[in-house]
Amino acid sequence: MAAAKKQTARGRKQDRARVAGGQKYEVAYEAKKTRKSASAVKKAVKKVGNIRKKVERKLGREGK
Repeated sequence: MAAAKKQTARGRKQDRARVAGGQKYEVAYEAKKTRKSASAVKKAVKKVGNIRKKVERKLGREGK
């Protein structure tokens, strides 16, 4: 059996830069981090895409 490939730092960075809207744990983490509801996070991901910075920016502006 072949050994599993080691994930590179680039792969981890790219993964952290995105929010998987279909993954409950990622939505819950982002909701807790931004103090918004899970549904607000999902709506933000649908509206602006899954780039974490854009989602956080969108969630930050919603309350203002």
